[in-house]
Amino acid sequence: MSENIYGNVNTDRTWDMDRRTKANHTPQHTGSDSVQIRSSRAAAVCLLLLCVFLLTAVIVLCVHVHTKNTNHREERHKLLTKINNLTEQSDLLLTKYINMTNERNGLLIKNDNLTEKRDLLLTKYINMTNERNGLLIKNDNLTKQRDQFNQERNQLQKILNETGGWFHSDFSFYFMSSMKKSWDESRRYCTERGADLIIINSREKQDFVTKITDKREFWIGVTDIVEEGTWKWVDGTSVTSGFWASSGHIREPNGGKLENCAVTYLKKNPELIGWIDVNCNGAYQWICEKSSWF
Repeated sequence: MSENIYGNVNTDRTWDMDRRTKANHTPQHTGSDSVQIRSSRAAAVCLLLLCVFLLTAVIVLCVHVHTKNTNHREERHKLLTKINNLTEQSDLLLTKYINMTNERNGLLIKNDNLTEKRDLLLTKYINMTNERNGLLIKNDNLTKQRDQFNQERNQLQKILNETGGWFHSDFSFYFMSSMKKSWDESRRYCTERGADLIIINSREKQDFVTKITDKREFWIGVTDIVEEGTWKWVDGTSVTSGFWASSGHIREPNGGKLENCAVTYLKKNPELIGWIDVNCNGAYQWICEKSSWF
């Protein structure tokens, strides 16, 4: 556009010089010609000013556009920087979110485990509480049974004291005679009172009899009178583990057919500790036994 303006100005200058040359060589014109010349000059000046104005406007516009572009580039750079910062912040927040999610999941797992342990402990607590309550009930029942047993024992002991000679131990009820009779007479005394001669079938029972007899001679409920050499208790059971006396060359029972009954001890043979077979017609004290009083 600026080239066109400069071209027009040069054209006008050439045209104006040509006119001056012609004026010098031609005769003078009239007044109307002078007016026409001045008008052409004014138009040229206006055109020149317009071109200058347009050129200035174009320059200003170019500067403005350049400034705008520069500002836009700066703003774009700032926006890109902000976007990068926001992206980094977003990535950081995403990382934190993932970490917190994992931590939350871990806490949820721990919470579930603790809940299971709590439920298990609660179940154990309930079971132990029920067991304790059951034991308390059993304890109350046993206490009542004990009290009732003590009451019955006291009443029974009172009855035994009134009957004379009978006593109770962990095994049964017992009577130890002060008189002496044969084995048959002693057993008859016991059976008439709902009892029988004592049966000793355990070490505890033997220790009990040894203690209460204190090296005295008492009939016990064992005999081989039915079949020689086959010792049986008065209830018909066989003697499986006897506590026969022995010392040196002496081994009880050794009396043969003449000695078919047994006593707890013999004063004439103090070295023999245990049962000794004797003649059933001999006179000794005896021990009666019965499992229940009534």
